Amino acid sequence: MRARPLLTAVTVACLALAGCSSPGGFHGVYDLPLPGGADLGDHPYQVTVQFADVLDLVPQAAVKVGDVPVGRVQSIGLGADGWTAQTVLTVNGDISLPANAVARLRQSSLLGEKFVELAPPDQAASGRLGDGAVIPVSRTNRNPEIEEIFGALSLLLNGGGIGQLQTIDQELSKVMNGNEAEIRGFLSGVDTLMSNLDAHRADITTALDGLDHLSASLANRDNQIADALTDLTPGLKTLTDQRAQLVAMLDSLNQLSSVATNVVDRSRDDLVADLNALAPILHRLADAGQNLPKALEILPTFPFTDPVLDAIKGDYLNVYASLIPAPGVPLPPPGEGTPPGLPTLPLGGQ
Repeated sequence: MRARPLLTAVTVACLALAGCSSPGGFHGVYDLPLPGGADLGDHPYQVTVQFADVLDLVPQAAVKVGDVPVGRVQSIGLGADGWTAQTVLTVNGDISLPANAVARLRQSSLLGEKFVELAPPDQAASGRLGDGAVIPVSRTNRNPEIEEIFGALSLLLNGGGIGQLQTIDQELSKVMNGNEAEIRGFLSGVDTLMSNLDAHRADITTALDGLDHLSASLANRDNQIADALTDLTPGLKTLTDQRAQLVAMLDSLNQLSSVATNVVDRSRDDLVADLNALAPILHRLADAGQNLPKALEILPTFPFTDPVLDAIKGDYLNVYASLIPAPGVPLPPPGEGTPPGLPTLPLGGQ
């Protein structure tokens, strides 16, 4: 008989809880706040965080900043893209975070509960996180699960390479035994190589940048390269068709080179003698210097050289002569006679 009043009291309590729940109705124990949760203050704000995987995070879980509770998880749902988890967080209004804050899914202890940690970004902070802000997947991550660690360890112990570690250790011991000097020299060479590479880091970076520019240029000219390769195909086919003639030509060149070498070897002494005989002539030409080119310039025009052209006036040629009598032969005044043996020249103006 006492069970009936107890059942009635439980029913009344459930109805009371349902009446105190949200306007949408009571949805289960996830709607009940956890005891000892964070103080949301008088003006909390909500932030939507997108996770690739929320694991076993549940509503009403803690939201912390620097391991201090500042809010709780309001709801967890599927994002609009159908692939990401969308979590709505309620944060105390007195907590100031940058607009580019990051969110991490962490665990309070090895087997403890999950919670969401909000933190400033590694780069420079900007703005302020406000009500209705969204933290995308690119700024969220999660720590590895203890189950994942145990699963990887189990794979290593059961089907991995533990059984072969002893064999690997024995083989390494055989390789290194007696070769300590060579191994030490090899490591020294590797250290020198790495030092040189580090010293030429700027040159390597420049070379990689140049290779990147070259690749970009080639990518922009892929049509021209394709056309060139297409046009090259007939030429390669022609070379293939004439392979026999090319081989015969190379054989003939080989024979010609043998004959030419034989001829040079046999005529070497005569060729050296001819060059030695030609040496005096070349020396005389070198001694002539600039006189020979000047003489060659005048020779084709003799006797009417370039200075003669300046003396020609119309149909006449003005000639100016200077006469020097022989010793002991006097020259008479102009027009009064001619010494014996001298030609008579007309005087200017007469």
